[in-house]
Amino acid sequence: MGQTDSRPRGIRNNNPGNLNFAHQPGAVLEPGPNARFARFPTPEAGLEALRDQLARYILRDHIDTVTGIISKWAPPTENDTSSYIEGVSHSLGVEPDETLGQPTPRLLSGLMNAIIRFENGQNPYGGLVLQVASDMQKDVMT
Repeated sequence: MGQTDSRPRGIRNNNPGNLNFAHQPGAVLEPGPNARFARFPTPEAGLEALRDQLARYILRDHIDTVTGIISKWAPPTENDTSSYIEGVSHSLGVEPDETLGQPTPRLLSGLMNAIIRFENGQNPYGGLVLQVASDMQKDVMT
């Protein structure tokens, strides 16, 4: 018998934000009977997708508060959204409805780190998150 991978689903899928599969570049639908999330080929690819989605919320959709971002990211129909908002706000040191401003590497890495911890109960990526957040050169508006 094969050993079961006990890591959280987002870590196993190289998708630490637990993004739904939406035909993202390089992603495939995760395997299994309850498949809905994207599976990325590398942790970096999953972190880039997380970064790009957050930047899209801010730049394209004009969602620029923790309340707005997390309410869209993790709707209350399937999450404890209020606790999620509280945790991310606390982690960033901002009020839930405070305007966050432009998606800088510092802001994006803060959001990414908080989301990764909330989604997976852990964050094994260390400095890779800031590295990926700092490398936002491609067009995220698509």
